[in-house]
Amino acid sequence: MLEVENVTKTYGSGDTAFQALKGVTFTIHEGEFVAIMGPSGSGKSTLMHILGCLDTPSSGTYRLSGKDVSQLEDDELAEIRNQHIGFVFQSFNLLPRTTVVRNTMLPLVYAGVSEDERLSRAHRALASAGLDETHFEHKSNELSGGQIQRVAIARALVNDPTMILADEPTGNLDTKTGEIVLGTFDALNKEQGRTIILITHEHEVAEHADRIITLRDGVIVDDSKTHTRRRVTRTS
Repeated sequence: MLEVENVTKTYGSGDTAFQALKGVTFTIHEGEFVAIMGPSGSGKSTLMHILGCLDTPSSGTYRLSGKDVSQLEDDELAEIRNQHIGFVFQSFNLLPRTTVVRNTMLPLVYAGVSEDERLSRAHRALASAGLDETHFEHKSNELSGGQIQRVAIARALVNDPTMILADEPTGNLDTKTGEIVLGTFDALNKEQGRTIILITHEHEVAEHADRIITLRDGVIVDDSKTHTRRRVTRTS
């Protein structure tokens, strides 16, 4: 589903050039749950931006669902993001005085989907993300951190993306709440077959995935299956 071949990314030029990625190659298949981890400066954020079609590589090839997106223009990348990628961020990025349902519907507004269909799809996505229906009409600033992140997950699901790209999704949550959110990703992967790519610097978080790709100084230093995938129960 996702092929990265000898991808490099260089910022600046001449004496000030900095190579953030140095020939990265890997494949992620449909239905995999993969964690990409590494310390600060490892290149994982740069790689995340490329995988999310927020940036393009300096060289190499990136194919998503068979399409080479390495050198697309900004408007073409925006279309790919809208159709194929669901983003979940550490900072949630929800509108604080807007209801849960309307926050979830937002990507569908940009996609030109009718209001009735937007509402139906938002309700399905929220249910898939494990949020109780009693919270659907609450404003996002009336929810707990874990509930807010579930709304963010639902918003990522609402366009039925090819993959979910989660950037440090538990970074602003306490340990217990983070476990609940990771349990939601686990259920989406195992029960619905969703492809999930989780960006993190924490090994304990990465162990929730089936496979860990480890970056250091712009290169992959390890790519291996987790020996025992941690199981998390999804609770309220």
